[in-house]
Amino acid sequence: MRLIGASLGPRDRYVAPPDQRSYQSFVARCHMPGGAWDTIRMQELKLIALDPEDLRVLSCHLQDAVMRVGDMAFLGRDMRFAAIANRFDWEGAVKEGPDAYRRRRSGVRFERVKAARVQGFDPSQKDSVLSLLAVTFEPGEEPSGAVTLHFAGGAALQLEVECIEAELRDLGAAWRANSKPAHASDE
Repeated sequence: MRLIGASLGPRDRYVAPPDQRSYQSFVARCHMPGGAWDTIRMQELKLIALDPEDLRVLSCHLQDAVMRVGDMAFLGRDMRFAAIANRFDWEGAVKEGPDAYRRRRSGVRFERVKAARVQGFDPSQKDSVLSLLAVTFEPGEEPSGAVTLHFAGGAALQLEVECIEAELRDLGAAWRANSKPAHASDE
């Protein structure tokens, strides 16, 4: 996985007020539930994928992301597919438990896309919401193939690509989620 660039949240450059005993105590209080940074504890991601292994890492970070159909676009002339999603922070949920359930608005794009096909949903229903389960790659004649976004309920979006060239970029602060996504196999 390639890191596109270091990212700092708006409070990462914060200077402690002079009346604070120490910067460390201030930071510790901010990271408590309800603290000043409670909405931005989720790690901001800027990742690119250039091969199937990288794409699997992107898929892990996008598991259970929710997106509106209206927030997806295939730009045939530019050979690009782009979408906005609200991704769930599985890493924080596993490490910290219910107090760390977070979502963050993220952009995902695929370059060198020759065609896009949908299954199980109507692209004209712009307000429909899909839950992303996984992103997979089926190789064709190297380096081309098909990237498939698999959604809950059997829906899918398949992108015919010249090669894997994808980016996942967080777009803003994280917010608290009331629950974590559940799957039939979790029960």
